[in-house]
Amino acid sequence: MKLLVLATDPIDAGAVREALGDDAVEGAEVLVISPAVNESPLAFWMSDSDEAIIDAESTARETAEALSAAGARTEAKAGDSEPLVALQDALATYPADRVLIFARDDESARYREDDVFGEAQRRFGVPVTEIPR
Repeated sequence: MKLLVLATDPIDAGAVREALGDDAVEGAEVLVISPAVNESPLAFWMSDSDEAIIDAESTARETAEALSAAGARTEAKAGDSEPLVALQDALATYPADRVLIFARDDESARYREDDVFGEAQRRFGVPVTEIPR
């Protein structure tokens, strides 16, 4: 299985297993994308994304390491701050069979408002599952 995981916080293998079943991680090929989200509106407007990119790289790496320890082959990358753009960029070069989006409560409401989940599924033809955190 080729899995794309989008998460703004580190995720462990147990969360992926819970979403997809016990056999989902071992042997899977997983691309972990963490959006480089600015935590403050001021940082966003000042285009100061360095800290957001560093945080996103760390989150993606931590998640990839946890999945790798559970038997997955992983790659980790920071993505665009907009989740739909991050998915689009990733899926342009990574033909995923499934997409898991781990969303915090505050993100989940915004993602639904922007119809990120439905749009991703329609646009890319890949099953997208939201896992609230």
